Amino acid sequence: MYNVPLNYKMLLVLYLINSIGWCAAQRQNFLLIIVDDLRPALECYGDKNAYTPNINQLAKNAAIFSHAFAQQALCAPSRNSFLTSRRPDSLQLYDFYSYWRKDIGNFTTLPQHLKNSGYITKSIGKVFHPESFTGISSNNSDDSPYSWTEVPFHPYTEKYKNAPVCRPNFNLPPAPNLICPVKVSSMPNKTLPDIEILQDARHFLQTHANDSTPFFLAVGFQKPHIPFKYPKRYLKHHPLRKFKVPEPYKWPENVSSVAYNPWIDLRKRKDIETLNLHFPWEKIPNSFGKLIIQSYYAAVSYIDELIGKLLNELENLSIRETTTIILMSDHGWSLGEHAAWAKYSNFDVALRVPLIISISNIENTVNNLSMKQTTIDSMVELVDIFPTIADLANVPIPICRNEKEAKDAMLVCSEGISLVPLIRATMKQESLPWKKAAFGQYPRPSVDPSINPNSDEPRLKEIKVMGYTLRKDNYRYTAWLEFNPVTKVPNWNVLIAEELYDHRTDKDENQNLVVFPRYQRLKEVLRTLLKRGWRNVLPKKMGF
Repeated sequence: MYNVPLNYKMLLVLYLINSIGWCAAQRQNFLLIIVDDLRPALECYGDKNAYTPNINQLAKNAAIFSHAFAQQALCAPSRNSFLTSRRPDSLQLYDFYSYWRKDIGNFTTLPQHLKNSGYITKSIGKVFHPESFTGISSNNSDDSPYSWTEVPFHPYTEKYKNAPVCRPNFNLPPAPNLICPVKVSSMPNKTLPDIEILQDARHFLQTHANDSTPFFLAVGFQKPHIPFKYPKRYLKHHPLRKFKVPEPYKWPENVSSVAYNPWIDLRKRKDIETLNLHFPWEKIPNSFGKLIIQSYYAAVSYIDELIGKLLNELENLSIRETTTIILMSDHGWSLGEHAAWAKYSNFDVALRVPLIISISNIENTVNNLSMKQTTIDSMVELVDIFPTIADLANVPIPICRNEKEAKDAMLVCSEGISLVPLIRATMKQESLPWKKAAFGQYPRPSVDPSINPNSDEPRLKEIKVMGYTLRKDNYRYTAWLEFNPVTKVPNWNVLIAEELYDHRTDKDENQNLVVFPRYQRLKEVLRTLLKRGWRNVLPKKMGF
């Protein structure tokens, strides 16, 4: 054995102590970017109509999940679900008007879990569902102080969200329109809510860039949620001639009306009102539909530029390499598919979302990964976000092994699974057994569309039908069942309607195959899989 001098041994001990301290100080930060109502209308997802250069740049060093799905296509229930990693049937929250800690149970949230693990946590913009009277879904406080170490930020100009400031031409007075490109300098306070959100996010980063304590910053941008109020200069990227309404522009003939969402929120806008459309089936004219699609894409480009400025702030502060970035949406949005608009459905276009994860260099160094643009086609769900971030933060949470555990608010567990093993395996070009399907659901007050009760946004006591849906690699199967709003339990013995789509030949889900005899066996298999639930599609090694 070598005889190491005492002073060298002391230096070695000091070096190891310093190294351990450096590693502790270098715990990765997290930036979670949630874009409201964003379908995968991004260039990195192959959308040729999109103009999103900054998200493209992020994707160059990230995992792009091509098959990521929300659990319910409505803001508050979706956010409650992925921020607690409990599915809607476990939370039993399907509307805007309930707060889980008060009405269901004291479930731990993702930011709360990180806060309890020593992270600085901050909410800026729309993370939980905070706005106006519907803020009750997060106790009108964004679940503060439980989830956040700092007071959540909401833009002052949010109060003007539905103000009559939209002016399609100077011959008409300003109105609360759906389509609302504006000149920012003419807006109240000469700004817009998402610009305020960016400014506060940059301020947070500047304040905490040199902290030894890691942070979890959740930034929720409001657009492209309606109304489409955005700086008009983004229209230059989206001339009207490049857009068209999807074909066939009609409701599928053999799909039950229970699946239809009559886009009631759009009908409340002045420019839609002036179309004098007969409820619920008269279509928005093609010419106006093209304007909706154009404004949606322009609003996405607006948010893309704000995201670019936020990512540049990480670079300028030299914390990009220590920050894992997750970009996602709460659900998708229909742009004329099935002659429908908005969300509120079980179709792929309403449930499929973009999900991009760029892992920090700290994690890459530890695990000998080389982060580069990689598309992952495996089925993933938004309930997987919580366990993924917890895994990366080295404070993992277990899977809820059964329904009893899932409904136990005292137990911190997940109804999703961490995506970290999947990312690592893909980066190393290794195969990994994975979940076979993604699950979602949507409530209805009745089979026929109605304004009162609202078919798109029924209150809990009004829910009489629940549509459960399952998405496999090649198929989507949906079953609409009788639902008891008191017990919050579906009746699988009362099947109201079914849908079956083959994505190999019908990616837009226009042809319901459920009535064709040759698909009867497949339908029965998928119905059984849907009824048995998400645990039964996990790999056997997980023990379910």
